[in-house]
Amino acid sequence: MTIKTLRFIVSTLLALTAAFALQTAGSRGATPKFYSDDPLQREPETQDASKVQEWEIDLFWDLAENLFGNPGAKTPVVKSRDVNSIDEVPNSSWFTNRIGTETLSITDAVRGPLTGDGPAPGAWSVIRPKEAGFAPGFTMNDAKGETWFVSFDANGFPEAATGAILAANKIFWALGYWQVENYLVHIQPKDLAIADTAVVKTPAGKRRKMRHSDLEDVLRRSNKSADGSYRAIAAKAVPGRTLGGFRYRSTRPDDPNDVIPHEDRRVLRALKVFGAWTNLVDMKAGNTLDALITDNGKSLVRHYLQDVGSTFGTGANAPREYDEGWEYLWEGGTAMKRLVTLGFAVPPWQTVNYTKQPAIGRFEGVAFDPTEWKPRVPTAAFVRARADDNFWAARRVMAFSDEMIRAIASAGQYHDEAAAKLLADVLIQRRDKIGKAYLNAINPVVNFALDGSDTLTFQNAAVEAHVANEPASGYTIRWFSFDNATGNTTPIGSPTATNDRRAKAPASLPSATGAIVKLQIVGTDPAHAPWAAPVDVYFRRGASGWALVGVERMPDSVNERKP
Repeated sequence: MTIKTLRFIVSTLLALTAAFALQTAGSRGATPKFYSDDPLQREPETQDASKVQEWEIDLFWDLAENLFGNPGAKTPVVKSRDVNSIDEVPNSSWFTNRIGTETLSITDAVRGPLTGDGPAPGAWSVIRPKEAGFAPGFTMNDAKGETWFVSFDANGFPEAATGAILAANKIFWALGYWQVENYLVHIQPKDLAIADTAVVKTPAGKRRKMRHSDLEDVLRRSNKSADGSYRAIAAKAVPGRTLGGFRYRSTRPDDPNDVIPHEDRRVLRALKVFGAWTNLVDMKAGNTLDALITDNGKSLVRHYLQDVGSTFGTGANAPREYDEGWEYLWEGGTAMKRLVTLGFAVPPWQTVNYTKQPAIGRFEGVAFDPTEWKPRVPTAAFVRARADDNFWAARRVMAFSDEMIRAIASAGQYHDEAAAKLLADVLIQRRDKIGKAYLNAINPVVNFALDGSDTLTFQNAAVEAHVANEPASGYTIRWFSFDNATGNTTPIGSPTATNDRRAKAPASLPSATGAIVKLQIVGTDPAHAPWAAPVDVYFRRGASGWALVGVERMPDSVNERKP
């Protein structure tokens, strides 16, 4: 189900009686292509989700299914269903447009999701041990009674895990994902007390009261600073009632607003690009979180990328393994090749030269190829990403300036400035490779406008990002009048050509308010064959002039495109 289909159903239910809806159900095929409120700026989420219940996802089964079951191949790959009529993702409980669609200052990017100053100073009470994940940590209440989830740097790896969390948290917030508020804290053991209600689960499955020795064990596995304190991340509990995570496929069955299969959401498919940029190898349901919130009086489920700390070159306890980002946990063909060659087949990751920087780990941009990057386990959304999804994601990656990237890297608060510099340098290298790979893989014309004098202007995302030159033979634009009720098109005048992304429309454009024109724009360049595939652009004439109402970069399927 697409956003457009969902909106049609909702608006029909609100505007028509049930009898009239049944009476007209047979004419659904004649619904208009564009509605009066296109393009939507927010995904319709009108249903009450208050009855949704917490669930627990079996992470072992989830891993096995994604690694061996290939759920992304169960159905034909189609266009992402969470995009609006101009091929953009509207705001929703999944995503908020920030970088690339509005002016995002470096100050805002560095602050990211933070709304306060972190845990209230004073005595902190440990209320339970950490029961998930590998990083040492616990849950505590601060002096004001607010709940925080605390995780430490692993012993022997100062600033590695905490720095990665701080920087990645801000990157993914800027990209548009709902993020947990993560604050850097320095904890002195004397400031910690164990709550009377705190219990631990023994290996035998029994529960007992938490002891001081349990807390000492956590600190023993954590990195201790010279002054006796422990650097840690305090993650603020998300608002609302937590419900467990979400899968990268299917839907949450008890959420009435969750009607788009997750594998067909662009915001999840885009993690193929965003994950490659940041080396987010750990894409599993266990690193996501759903929460039931109240928004404008409505109960909605908000979807968080809860843990994006498995990024760059380090994990929770140590630097990344050498093959992470290069291979899935299991690849039958690769394993067989090594077996047949008795281990003499040399994979690319064995020859990579990493700069030694313990706080950053194994993270580089010279050998990096975004089209070959792989997480530990391929999710259904990952494998279903299309060229238009990758293009959309790459534009947002390219929107991060060098200055913003360096500021975010410094927000990791590394003691050694060389660590922040390395992190920023590699992110910039990988950013540029992503732009070159994905902005050129599809016709990259963007930012269309048709002014009062009927002059068309547009930009080329690849040229603007300095990863390509203007097409050698320029651009060709074909013009059509468009019947919104039937979808029929009628050519207007002759095709126009331009070398500067500016073209005067034929004199016979329709003048009636509400009229829609369709344009097909191609770029001709032997070096970039994909640019010859037309992008369809639609403008609707309103009282104040032409307004962009539609953009189609690729057809929904592989069927031949019609003019």
